[in-house]
Amino acid sequence: MDTFAKYLLTALICLVALGQFVQVITRYVLQVPVMGLEETMLYPTLWLYILGSVNASRENTHIRANVLEIFVTSQRGHTILAIIGEVISLIVGLWLLSWAWEYTRYAWRVWRESPTLYIPTFYSDVALLAGLALMMVYTAWHLWGHICSLKSGDTA
Repeated sequence: MDTFAKYLLTALICLVALGQFVQVITRYVLQVPVMGLEETMLYPTLWLYILGSVNASRENTHIRANVLEIFVTSQRGHTILAIIGEVISLIVGLWLLSWAWEYTRYAWRVWRESPTLYIPTFYSDVALLAGLALMMVYTAWHLWGHICSLKSGDTA
């Protein structure tokens, strides 16, 4: 899974960079803008943002403001704080996931298309649902790991 995520995110970032490079060269150097390039760049860009968030969730490297860890000195206390943080993240994430599900159902029903190339926007809309679902899986996985380490006494 690590290898797949690494190559997928690398391919997406290269695709976005290439698209922006082509846009800059054609628009500002050649004075001939490519019609619809912005529309096509929406898909890899959105998937890159969402899957980047999923990757941060998988690696457990999201930015955190762990102010309470300054006052809690024991490793057990840090693990309990991590469990509380994961539970709150899971609650908020599941709430947002329910909203993403409703939005995806709406996007499926309406089936909008991009204005120039008539590409269905559903394929970019579904990224939010997929990303949030994967983030919740990883959050639950990390929560389970913290609970197991608290039970075993191995809070290192």
